[in-house]
Amino acid sequence: MMLEIRTIKVSDANSYLLRTAAGYFLVDTGYPSTRDVLERKLIGAGCRPGDLQLIVLTHGDIDHSGNCAYLREKYGCQIAMHAGDVTLVENGVESNKECRSLFIKIVLGLAALFHRDVNMADFERFTPDILVDEGFDLSEYGFDAQVLHLPGHTKGSIGILTADGDLFVGDTLMNAKKKFILSGWAENHDALKSSVERLMRLRIRTVYPGHLKPFPMAQFLTKNR
Repeated sequence: MMLEIRTIKVSDANSYLLRTAAGYFLVDTGYPSTRDVLERKLIGAGCRPGDLQLIVLTHGDIDHSGNCAYLREKYGCQIAMHAGDVTLVENGVESNKECRSLFIKIVLGLAALFHRDVNMADFERFTPDILVDEGFDLSEYGFDAQVLHLPGHTKGSIGILTADGDLFVGDTLMNAKKKFILSGWAENHDALKSSVERLMRLRIRTVYPGHLKPFPMAQFLTKNR
């Protein structure tokens, strides 16, 4: 069967439920405070405990990893992520980013107002089951896609690029007028810029970001060449 992609937007963060012939896969899991809504949407999409094969994290920040421990326990799935962000989820800490953008500061301020768990105080710590890196092939789990290591926003940020050219990219790209909008908030600004420039050279059809709406890569390139 063809890959089915369902965007699960809970608050300001996106999760993506993917269905293949092997079952369901979840890219990112949202804030812990949005758990009830996330779970209702999973069940509404036909994904029940026992159906979820794998959670793949684009990075370790709480708005992406906040429900991993819970879902692993309830759904019986494994968690895959890059080693660079393991200390974040094992210790329950936020990555150390430098903010250079007024826009990002405003976004963070709003997030703090609407999410009681934005500071990771109640984060359910976990250790991932699978460590992935550049070129890791997910097809052995039933998902025809490969991992791209895209450091910058965090050390362990990754993208998941499917055989059809769909890219799940976390916070490395955003659907916005300026290509480097997220470089205002990153662990390593130069590394993030390099990761974005690398993506602009790849054959990518549609980008599925961690925030805001998915968008065609061709549209992004037209805006930002």
